[in-house]
Amino acid sequence: MFYGLLSATTDDTKTPDASEAVDQALSFTASVWDKLTNPTTWIGLADTALRIVLIIVLAQVAIRVTYKVIDRALLRQHKESGENKFRVKPRRFVTVGKLLKNVTNIVLNFIMLMLIISELGYDLAPLIAGAGVIGLAIGFGAQSLVKDVITGFFIVFEDQFAVGDVVQIATFKGTVEVIGLRTTRLRNWNGEVYAIPNGTITNVTNFSLADAQAVIDIPMAATRPLDEANHLVARSLEKVHEENAKVLSAPRILGVQAMTTGEYTLRIAVKCSPNAQAEVESLIRGEIKRAMERDDALKQALAEEAERKAKEAEEVSLRQQEAARAQAESAKADAEGPGKPESEKTDAEKTPNTEDKPHSAQ
Repeated sequence: MFYGLLSATTDDTKTPDASEAVDQALSFTASVWDKLTNPTTWIGLADTALRIVLIIVLAQVAIRVTYKVIDRALLRQHKESGENKFRVKPRRFVTVGKLLKNVTNIVLNFIMLMLIISELGYDLAPLIAGAGVIGLAIGFGAQSLVKDVITGFFIVFEDQFAVGDVVQIATFKGTVEVIGLRTTRLRNWNGEVYAIPNGTITNVTNFSLADAQAVIDIPMAATRPLDEANHLVARSLEKVHEENAKVLSAPRILGVQAMTTGEYTLRIAVKCSPNAQAEVESLIRGEIKRAMERDDALKQALAEEAERKAKEAEEVSLRQQEAARAQAESAKADAEGPGKPESEKTDAEKTPNTEDKPHSAQ
């Protein structure tokens, strides 16, 4: 009786809205359960997953194959003519190759994403239309990004600079590591990496486009004659051009550039490879320093040899003088004979020496 009363009370408290919500929840649960227990559902999910995996694999294979095609095409153009149909110089092939690979990567990944969305059951037409509107909005809102991309293309195809060049952009100087669609990366001598948006690149100084010139000032002691210094420098740098590939011409002596009471400065100029001035200057200074050391050592050796010979000559002269003196004395003694006549003896010679005689006994 109590159970029936409770049931009647519960039924009376139910509202039509609550009943509909419960029915909907039960219906949804039942439909989900039916789908989960239906083999067709799992077959369809497996088929979709397999298609998505296949799309991803094919996209990655296409990217790798495209990379190989780009590398071979650029290599073939470099071997055949040294300049491709886009008029990109061979030294720019690395940059062009990286840029084409970046574009290929973006395009193929976008296509892969669209195919995956299509496999998930979404209609691509509204998405593409929406993407167009979104792209237009982004174009207005991200004009700097578009500017960066366009500037990046012009940097490459106008041959402004390439990967491996030493450039200065504004206050940043270093070696170009990457020219991307949006940024350019430089690495300076300390290992610091600068990421510069392409759109901000307005003035560029490229130190690698043309041959450079190294200028070296060599101080010389004022006691060294100018002709001797010129001859020493010329002799020390005779083979520098032949032995070092970065030295492109024979060094030229420009003459005296400065002079003080204690020294004067010779200036030397030499044509060298781009961005090799510091290395060539160090090489030239080293060759001249070694030549000066050899010259000073030779001078010292000659001076020591001259001093030694002078001492030997002096010793020989002294010995000759002593021998001549001894010979003169001997000749004089021979000329005088064993003794002198009594009449020619002096008083000292006539006086007998009594000190040596023994005293007589008293």
